[in-house]
Parts: sequence; C-alpha cells; structure tokens
Amino acid sequence: MYERLHALEDRYEELNTLLSDPDVVSDPEKLKKYSKEQAELEETVQVYREYKQVKDELADAKSMLNEKLDDEMHEMVKMEIAELEKQEAELTERLKILLLPKDPNDEKNVIVEIRGAAGGDEAALFAGDLYRMYSRYAEMQNWKIEVIEASYTELGGYKEIIFMIHGKGAYSRLKYENGAHRVQRVPQTESGGRIHTSTATVAVLPEAEEVEVEINEKDIRVDTFASSGPGGQSVNTTMSAVRLTHIPTGIVVSCQDEKSQIKNKEKAMKVLRARIYDKFQQEAQQEYDATRKSAVGTGDRSERIRTYNFPQNRVTDHRIGLTIQKLDQVLEGKLDEIIDALIIEDQAERMKQVGS
Repeated sequence: MYERLHALEDRYEELNTLLSDPDVVSDPEKLKKYSKEQAELEETVQVYREYKQVKDELADAKSMLNEKLDDEMHEMVKMEIAELEKQEAELTERLKILLLPKDPNDEKNVIVEIRGAAGGDEAALFAGDLYRMYSRYAEMQNWKIEVIEASYTELGGYKEIIFMIHGKGAYSRLKYENGAHRVQRVPQTESGGRIHTSTATVAVLPEAEEVEVEINEKDIRVDTFASSGPGGQSVNTTMSAVRLTHIPTGIVVSCQDEKSQIKNKEKAMKVLRARIYDKFQQEAQQEYDATRKSAVGTGDRSERIRTYNFPQNRVTDHRIGLTIQKLDQVLEGKLDEIIDALIIEDQAERMKQVGS
C-alpha cells in the first residue's frame, strides 16, 4: 500500500511540474487532461502527507520515552503517543478507502428519471415529492438543475419527470437512489382516512460524453410534434417538441421543455446518450453481479430500496436497515445522513472484496 502511495505522490509532483510547463499551458487538451489527473490525486496525496507527518511525530514521541523524564513529562508524552496512534489508525483507514478503485462516473453530472408507478394519481404526486426532494438537495450542494421532460397530471404530480443535475461529484452522491421508492400515507383523494401504499421509480444515469458513446445519425429516427402541457392541451402551435428513437436498441426519448426544436433535440440527445451508455453499463454490471452481490444493491431499478412512512414521520432504507424518524427533513432535501451511511456500507463491502 505504501509503495503505491509513494508512487502516487511522485506522479502528483510530476503533474505539478507539467502544469507549469509552457508547452502544456498552451495545449488545452493536455492542460485539461493533466489538471483532471492532478485533481483526482490531490486528496490522496494530502492525506498521505498528513499520515507521514503523524508517523514521524509518533516516532519522535516514542524515542522521548527512552530519555530521563520526570513523572509529569512522562505522562504527557504517553498521552501524546496515545493521541498520535489514534490519528495514525484513522489516517490509515482513510488511505485504504482512498485507494479503492474509483467509479469512473463518480465526478459526472447526472440525468435523473422519476416515474409514478403503482398507485395512480397518488404515485404521481409522490413522484413530485421526490423531484422536490432532489431539487432541494441539489440546491444545498450548489448544483444546477435543468428539466428535460415532464409529463404532468391534473392533480399537480408527474407521471414522469426527467431532469439533469450539473455538479461536481453529483453521480457519486446520487447513484444510490436507483430503485423503487415506496410511500405510505393517507392520499389527498382519500376521504375515509385510510393509509395507501404507492410507488415511484428513480433512475440515476451518469451523463455520457460523446467520446464514450458513439451514435450513428443513421441509427436515429427523429419525429417532431407540438408541445403539450398539463391535461394534454397544446401549448405551442409550432412543431418544437422532438422524439428520438435509437433503432438498434429501441430506446425512445422525447423532449418538449424548450420553445426551440434545436434545443429540445440537444437535450433529448443528452438523455439518449446517457440511456445507451447506461444500457451497456447495466449489461456489464449483470455479468459482474453474477459473481458478487453487494448489500447496497446493484442499482437494479426494480429493487425496493426505501420506504417513506408519513404517519410515523419515518424513512427506512431497506438495503442497510437504516431507519430515521426525520421524514419531514428528508423531503426538504436533507439526504446526507442516508447517503453517507450508504457510502460507508458500500466502501466496507468493497474493502472486503479487495481483501478476499
């Protein structure tokens, strides 16, 4: 482990030198590539340097015990050693986690697709609650949200809403949201006060760059139509809405959020590229899952991952058995407690796999 850390530190120093080289500074491609690599190494190198400093201080403190010290000083040195040993152990664990293989998609923007599933109007209303929850979470992270496609219901919910979140590390935080989300509450439409159970599904796709997914123009059928708003009424007499069909995979994406057909096509292409990339990723993941199973889950969209119980103000994440009585706060976008617990579980699983 320490040889690898030493090699990473050497590479980090080499990148610092390269980034001040005039030939690199004048080449945008190289500058982008080296800056990205340096940014990815920075945290690991800083923690490794902190670890080395603590290790040196610990060695110095232990050598002091061999000197002639009065009782008070001896006790102080022993306390310092105990504190430094604790720091050393914590930094070692952090380094182990930092050296785990990185998900290449972690730093990417995401496309989130929420659909009302079982439960009719109530499921569509819950899909709206989930959209607001993720919107507020994104705002707290200073991420930007861009709605790509929304299919409204008359009660103000969404049959489907697709939106993009632009922000560094968005996928690393939101990828655990893939799956079926279940709500238990008394619906607005229920006069008898009975609790109903409804479901909405969430799909989180990393934004795919053009270099990652090559799409042949000949493989896409483009249809245009007039945009429609809530209740199905036409909101635009021009044919600005766009539907793209990728013939080889059968994937269909439509977008009508913008007034311009060109902008709608651009947005639809982003979703199409992400869905094709996701399809390939899912196929590769299925092969991997045949040999290994993770507690946090595989991102299977049919997997029930979380229940939101309104009468008890309770949220339960079924993958890790986490229950918190803070439903109101979670729906306001305070998701970090759940996401952090899922990340810790995922890291623990991966460390076990590395060790096995």
